[in-house]
Amino acid sequence: MKYASSLQYLPSQISTDTRRLGTGIPWPADKGVDPMPPITTPANESNSNGNELSEDDIYGVLSNRRRRFVIHALKRKQGPVDISELSAHITAWETGKDPDEVEYEDHRSVYSTLKRTHLPNLEENNIVTIDKEENVVRPTPQLESLDIYVEAVSSKEIPWSLYYVGLAGVALTLLLAVTVEAPIFGALKPLEVGIFTVTAFGISSVVHHIIGLRTRLGNREKPPELYQ
Repeated sequence: MKYASSLQYLPSQISTDTRRLGTGIPWPADKGVDPMPPITTPANESNSNGNELSEDDIYGVLSNRRRRFVIHALKRKQGPVDISELSAHITAWETGKDPDEVEYEDHRSVYSTLKRTHLPNLEENNIVTIDKEENVVRPTPQLESLDIYVEAVSSKEIPWSLYYVGLAGVALTLLLAVTVEAPIFGALKPLEVGIFTVTAFGISSVVHHIIGLRTRLGNREKPPELYQ
């Protein structure tokens, strides 16, 4: 049975729903690995050796932005992609250019890095297959069944988890105020507080779901982190 595992990058630790993976420090950008925003993926996937793709493996794959861009492009294409075309799109996303404006010299280094490092990494984890004769990369069934949500939360924003905690706190405080018949709130009934709570959580859940669809890799023209 598959379950959802939430991988979140924090300055002091990396945590999951099932177990603590350990501590981590933001990787320097000049090493090609950027701090990863919160990502949710199905667990219990298999790597190229037939073993389950562990949460460490998933985190390792998704910790690099270019690999996330590769996954986004393949999930959006839903089929084989020419590696040269793929590198041009990734270059366009990184530079803010239109893909048609990217020249070969612009994406040559990205092309080289993909073939030398990132695509072999994805193939090793049974996420893609590389056809060297046709110079194309193909998604595997494992990638097709993998849903990845990327959400970048700035220091000034409140993550959804804290938002729901705050909303629950407001509802509980309101219920206590009604119970003890505090001034202003004494006229309210517990049933009215219950209706307010259900409505607030219902609307919040719908909004959260809509935003979640926008943060899923492959759903929009550009990777979701470029819209944030």
